[in-house]
Amino acid sequence: MRYPALVLSSLLIAIASVSTAAADPPSGFVSLFDGKTLAGWQGATDGYEVVDGEIRSKPGVGGNLLTSDEFSNFVLRFEFRLTPGANNGLAIRTPAKGDAAFDGIELQILDDGHDKYRGIEPWQAHGSIYGVVASQRGTCLRPAGEWNSEEVTVDGTKIRVVVNGKTIVDADIAPFQDGQPTPDGKPHPGLQRKQGHIGFAGHRDEVHFRNIVIRSLGEK
Repeated sequence: MRYPALVLSSLLIAIASVSTAAADPPSGFVSLFDGKTLAGWQGATDGYEVVDGEIRSKPGVGGNLLTSDEFSNFVLRFEFRLTPGANNGLAIRTPAKGDAAFDGIELQILDDGHDKYRGIEPWQAHGSIYGVVASQRGTCLRPAGEWNSEEVTVDGTKIRVVVNGKTIVDADIAPFQDGQPTPDGKPHPGLQRKQGHIGFAGHRDEVHFRNIVIRSLGEK
């Protein structure tokens, strides 16, 4: 069927509008990203851009893009797509300034199957609590360029990470709060934090994010 030019133009605009709009959040969740702008986000906004309904970290720039609001206990869901060898991080309970991996808590977002990461420490693999708890590596990530789904549950001292339906971290950080040394041998004062910002800790690589939603579990 052929459409008049004006009708075809209207159809294309409608399709583009649908493709760039954020999906409706599941029941009980609220969206952290409207699919069009970085409204509600702060920090390294120059290091990220919104393209085709996604937040993309710009190659060669990096920085921490954080929510304006702070969160304590929650279930966070999002989708991500890695470029080959890409490195990023999910910051949780993080202050507005500082290193998310130490002053807050950082969960790795990493194409850990790439050759250049062959020799990394277990606590550097995708999903790991950086420097603190290793994930089950090599069990769930799809090849670079394909979309992955991730769910992170933070409830008191317990942190669970599920990627593409598989649990790769199910940890209790209480022992580290009580003085047990961390595997990387470094101080992690952020483990003591009970709330903070959520966001992406860019490391100068291109990574795509979309459908970012959260459900609060309240204060503990």
